[in-house]
Amino acid sequence: MTLLRWKSAPRQDPPQTSGFEGLAMPLLPSLYNVAKWLTRNDNDAEDLVQETFLKALRGFASFEPGTNFKAWIFRILRNTYLTSRSGLAAFRTVALEDQLGDGEESGSRLYPEGAIDRETPEINLLRLSDRAAIEAAMEKLSPPLLEVLLLCDVEEMKYKEIASVLEVPIGTVMSRIARARASLRETLQVSMVPREFRA
Repeated sequence: MTLLRWKSAPRQDPPQTSGFEGLAMPLLPSLYNVAKWLTRNDNDAEDLVQETFLKALRGFASFEPGTNFKAWIFRILRNTYLTSRSGLAAFRTVALEDQLGDGEESGSRLYPEGAIDRETPEINLLRLSDRAAIEAAMEKLSPPLLEVLLLCDVEEMKYKEIASVLEVPIGTVMSRIARARASLRETLQVSMVPREFRA
């Protein structure tokens, strides 16, 4: 699949555009990857990335040099997605555990296995050779859990960057990551058990 084609002809843009291109173009595959998971559609993902680039280019003058450009453009991607019809519909659905207090002290007590369990999702993923099972498990995650898992484990962003992108406290990020990993682990473990042994 071709992502997006960009004209290679030299442009007569102001100097800040070339700075934008230097910062933004290396992030194109990562932005598309997250957009594809959020929209679950190739065409919508391409549209979302193009709209993100357009908004980021228009607002590049407000970007403070020396700050985290990756977090800045991923926040634009997320906000663009949330203002789309499909994004708003997906995020209006609130998981029950989100209502119990994201990032509050009680939230961490509800999911202690995220902090002490030695069986990590990464180890489970290495044991699985079936990519379809992994993707199916990820698709079962609620949108808030899916996006935090993508940003942390796929895009390898730090908690502080994720908190900046999602505009939530770091405690909320940590809580969502723990829940996403626990849910992914549970789904993958169930899919590995033969049907005749399932309850």
